[in-house]
Amino acid sequence: MRPAIYILSFIALLSLGFWAYREHYETRDALRELTGLQSEIADLREALALQRAEWAYLNRPDRLRDLAALNFDRLGLLPLEPGQFGDIATVSYPPIDTYPADLENPVSVSGEQDIESSQP
Repeated sequence: MRPAIYILSFIALLSLGFWAYREHYETRDALRELTGLQSEIADLREALALQRAEWAYLNRPDRLRDLAALNFDRLGLLPLEPGQFGDIATVSYPPIDTYPADLENPVSVSGEQDIESSQP
């Protein structure tokens, strides 16, 4: 009986060693992949910062003003002025009697009708 227990213990020990060996190399591969992904993220963040800096450089107001002046014949761009916008007095609103009846009887957030406004 003892030799069988020794043999089974030896087989279990070998299988556990093989499992630990395999897990060790899978962990190393995962760590190597993680390091590669972290470096890729760092590169992408650096590229994004560079693109944001370029965008800020290209959108400087003085540069855009000069470009608009250079391309005025083709584009016809003018600077914004307050007179280009409408006056509040010129906005036409619908008459008050055309509002839906729901606005006369407000409903609470919970979906129940307000008691004060529903009573005659």
